[in-house]
Amino acid sequence: MRILSISAQKPDSTGSGIYMTELIKALSKMGHEQAAIAGISKNDSVSLPPEVEFFPVYFDTNKLPFHVVGMSDEMPYESTRYRDMDEDMTERFMRTFAETAAHAIEEFRPDIVLCHHLYLMTATIRHAFPDIRIYGFCHNTDLRQMTKTDLKRDFIAENIRKLDRIFVAQSDQKKKVVETYGVDPGLIEEIGTGYNSDLFYDRGLRRRDGVTRFVFAGKIAEKKGVKCLLKAMERLESETQGLRELYLAGGAGDRKEYEEIRHLAEGCPVKTVFMGKLSQEELSELYCKCDIFVLPSYFDSIPLTVVEALACGCKVVVSELPGLRDWAEKNIKNADIRFVAMPEMKNADEPDKESLPDFERRIEEALLACEKDKMTRKADLSNISWRGIAARVCSGI
Repeated sequence: MRILSISAQKPDSTGSGIYMTELIKALSKMGHEQAAIAGISKNDSVSLPPEVEFFPVYFDTNKLPFHVVGMSDEMPYESTRYRDMDEDMTERFMRTFAETAAHAIEEFRPDIVLCHHLYLMTATIRHAFPDIRIYGFCHNTDLRQMTKTDLKRDFIAENIRKLDRIFVAQSDQKKKVVETYGVDPGLIEEIGTGYNSDLFYDRGLRRRDGVTRFVFAGKIAEKKGVKCLLKAMERLESETQGLRELYLAGGAGDRKEYEEIRHLAEGCPVKTVFMGKLSQEELSELYCKCDIFVLPSYFDSIPLTVVEALACGCKVVVSELPGLRDWAEKNIKNADIRFVAMPEMKNADEPDKESLPDFERRIEEALLACEKDKMTRKADLSNISWRGIAARVCSGI
């Protein structure tokens, strides 16, 4: 089969980018011929299999004189927010992706097109090519944009409803896609997520020196719960200070917010190390050196980092994101996960500030419970793989 994958943003810098890249790799191993389109800057490198033909959409050029547009308002690289796009920027964006897709379709002649994010780019491709089989992937940030941004909302919803199939990670996401776009539920399939078992596994690197090492991975941003995590660390029992370390892996989102987080970390009694953006290999090694992975995010679906950290032998503390517990119980046997009840939310990704102290207390309690439990259950991830996701995507074609 000939498959064209398209993303409006960089294919290896966020969870959805890694999802797209890993899915392409799995499809290659299954023998499918592939091409890809993604939004990048001229100096970016792309880590796709060499046999995959790549059609870049270049931002920061005369044609698109602005940064790559990010599905999140805070991206781990310089980006443009959808809510800041004017009519001219929007027209340029839509025209350029339609032109690039037309060129790729003429040259590559795909049997199906896989579009990542149920948002402006996917709607543009559906509108421009009504006779081609097009599938869409929901990555949750698209739902957030539809909730918070007025940009061409009716156009997007109308064309998302015309997709041939939509893939979601879990049941709560399916419900929200139906509510947000008015999609026929029969078009939606739950396929979960995958992980790279060749890269993420327990390498036996943990030191037994009495120090508990915590790790966070993701954008260093308030909406990922990093401020609440640091405040929870401050609350931990004073008599064991010096016997904990916190490692924050990831790039900055908003620069001002990042500096606020750095300042907060300076006053934290727990040693805090900012690791910056890591490669997948480096991230795997960090997980294998740490004891507890923590992600107190306000908005996510099935974070890849949770699965990867479990595969590397970490215990996990994570926000009880809608649908996550149910998915984990169905797909991961013996998972060593502690779920932390979410704060009260005002909208898709903004908590009620008054509820945050209780949220920080719950994070603290979960971290202490993990720390005091000296046994770590080895998670059975045998039901989760990119090859399995790829097979489900291709089924029924």
